[in-house]
Amino acid sequence: MSISDWPSAERPREKLINKGAASLSDAELLAIFLRTGLKGMSAVDLSRELLKTFGSLRALLKANQQEFCANKGLGNAKFAQLQAVLEMAKRHLFESLGRDQGLTSPQDTRDYLLSQLRDKPYEVFACVMLDNKNRVICYRELFRGTIDGASVYPREVVKQALADNAAAVILAHNHPSGVAEPSQADIQITERLKQALLLVDIRVLDHFVIGDDVVCFSERGLI
Repeated sequence: MSISDWPSAERPREKLINKGAASLSDAELLAIFLRTGLKGMSAVDLSRELLKTFGSLRALLKANQQEFCANKGLGNAKFAQLQAVLEMAKRHLFESLGRDQGLTSPQDTRDYLLSQLRDKPYEVFACVMLDNKNRVICYRELFRGTIDGASVYPREVVKQALADNAAAVILAHNHPSGVAEPSQADIQITERLKQALLLVDIRVLDHFVIGDDVVCFSERGLI
C-alpha cells in the first residue's frame, strides 16, 4: 500500500506537521528524506530496511559514498542531498554559538563540537576562536592524526590564534574509539597550550573531548 493511501494521521509528512519532528521514528524521518520507495515497498518500508542494513540512523548518516550508494533506493543524488542536509545542520549549530551576543550556552558548544568531530575516523585537534567578548570568530581544525593520536604543536596553535585575532580559545579533540575520557597526555597538552597562549594574552576557556559522549575539562576541574 502506498503511503498516500494511509490514514492522514499516520503519514510521516502530515504527522511531522501536526505533531512535530520529534514525534516521528527514525524510519519515518528517513522516509521523508527519501520521498519515494521501491516497487512494492513504501518509503517507510525502505527506510526500515535501510536502518536494519546499517544498524542505526547514525551509521547510515556517517556512511561514505560507496557504502551509501551500494543500497537499492540510494544513489549519488541522494548522497549529495544528505551531505547538504548534514552541512546545513552543522552551520545552524555554529550560528547558534552566539556570534553576536557572545558564547552563552555550553550545551550549544557541545552540540556543535559533537556534530563536527564525533564521527571522524581519525583524531582531530580543533580550536574555537573567540574575541574579547567571547563571541565566536571561527572554528579551526589544526591537526589531524591517526586513530592513535594527533601531534599538537603549541607554536602553531599560538600562530593561528594570533592570525585570527583571538582573545580566547576553546580547545577540542575527538577520540575515534568513542571513549571520551581524557588521557594524561590530553591533560598535559592542555596545560602546555594554556601556558603558551598566556604568553600572548590569549585565554584557554575550556577543552572538550569528543567521543560517543563529551567530557568538559572545566566540569572536571582540569583547567
